[in-house]
Amino acid sequence: MTTAHTAEAGGGGVAQGGGVRQGFAAFGVIAAGIVLVANGTLQLLEGITAIAADDLIVVGQQYTYQWNTTGWGWVHVVIGALVIIGGFALMTGATWARILAVVLATVAIIANFLWLPYYPWWSLILIALYLYVIWAVANWTPRETP
Repeated sequence: MTTAHTAEAGGGGVAQGGGVRQGFAAFGVIAAGIVLVANGTLQLLEGITAIAADDLIVVGQQYTYQWNTTGWGWVHVVIGALVIIGGFALMTGATWARILAVVLATVAIIANFLWLPYYPWWSLILIALYLYVIWAVANWTPRETP
């Protein structure tokens, strides 16, 4: 059998190895979509907690970017809802959804950076997860159809 016949039959070679790599990359993007949906849900709940003026939110010393917790709560609710939508859209694999996911993850990183004085460890965890999303989406090359 020639190389062309082997590739057509799926019998190995470069085409199959590329498929395995693409499978791992596609899994990374699906995982990134799931992370976006989970983070968005948590950010939404965090915002609701801040809006409810719960005693769970601790306001510390003066901070350059300090708002009242209700204002931050609404920011987190809006970003959380958008990130959830972006996460579900990312699972479609569309180019526009990939761009949207990177933009939303970047906005969420900035919001969580500004939220650091209220919940530093939680903010750092969310920032790390959003950085994973950006990395996974940026490193995935969708399979081209012939």
